[in-house]
Amino acid sequence: MRYETPSTAKEAVSLMAKEKGIAYILAGGTDLLVKMKAGMIEPDLVVDIKRVKGMNEIKKGVGGYSIGAAVPCVAILENAAFVKAWPGVADAANLIGSRQVQGRSTMTGNMCNASPAADSVPALVAAGAKVSIAGPKGNRKLAVEDVAAGVGRNNLKKGEIITSIDLPKKAAKSGDAYLRFTPRTEMDIAVVSVGVNLTIDGKGVITKARVALGAVSTTVLLVKEAANAIIGTKLDDAAKANLAAICSAACKPIDDKRGTIEFRTDVAGVLARRAAETAYARAGGK
Repeated sequence: MRYETPSTAKEAVSLMAKEKGIAYILAGGTDLLVKMKAGMIEPDLVVDIKRVKGMNEIKKGVGGYSIGAAVPCVAILENAAFVKAWPGVADAANLIGSRQVQGRSTMTGNMCNASPAADSVPALVAAGAKVSIAGPKGNRKLAVEDVAAGVGRNNLKKGEIITSIDLPKKAAKSGDAYLRFTPRTEMDIAVVSVGVNLTIDGKGVITKARVALGAVSTTVLLVKEAANAIIGTKLDDAAKANLAAICSAACKPIDDKRGTIEFRTDVAGVLARRAAETAYARAGGK
C-alpha cells in the first residue's frame, strides 16, 4: 500500500485519477482506518488530504460558510460564530461519535460514506449546503442531497475529491434544527433523523423551508411537500400535523433489529414536528 500526503488539491486529484488499484481519501480516518484494521478493505493507495491548503479551515465569506473537507467535527463545535449561524448543523456534528471521535471525524467523510443514517447529511441538506469538488476535468459543485448514490455509494467520479462543504449565508429570522432517534442516547447511529431549516417574516409566518429525512430510505430524502406544508403558516397545530403526516408518508424504511417499518414511519413524523418547533423558535417565532 502506498501512502501519499499531497500539498495541493491538484496533486491529490492526480494521485487518485492515476491509481489503477483501489484508492481512498484519508481525512479523519475514523471509518477508513477501522475498516482497514478489520480487513474489510485493502487499499492500494491512501491519499491523506490534511496537508492540502484550505482543507483544515472554516471560512466565513459574503456568500456564507465554507468547511474544508478535513475539518474535524470538534473544530466546527468550537467555532462560536458558526454554531450561532447554523446550530442545527452543529447539533449534527455533535452526534457523530464520541468527543474523542469528533477530534478526528469529518462531516465530509461522514457524507461520502453514504450511510442512510449519516448524522451530518439531513442537517446539511436542510441547510441547502453544497460541496465543492475538484477533479481531473475541473471543478464542480453538487448539492449535498445528490452526493450519495445509494447505500455505501456516492456520485464522485474517478479522481474527484470533495474540497469543502459550502453553506449559504443564513437569511435573517431563520432557524435550523436536527433531531434523531437512537436506542441509546450516545454512541449509536440514527434509526430515524430529521433536519429542518426555515425562515419567517416579521409576523412569524414561514416564508421558506427545507425538510430532510435520514435513515428511512437508501439515501437522505429532501421532502419538498413537507416544506410546503408549513410555508405560509405560523407553525400552528394543523401545519405541524400536516408536516408530520407528509414526512411519515415519504418514508421508505426497512425492518431491521434497530426498528420496524411501522416504528420508523411513525417516529419520522414525530421528529419532524419537534425539529420544526425548534427551528421556528431559533428563527425568533413564538
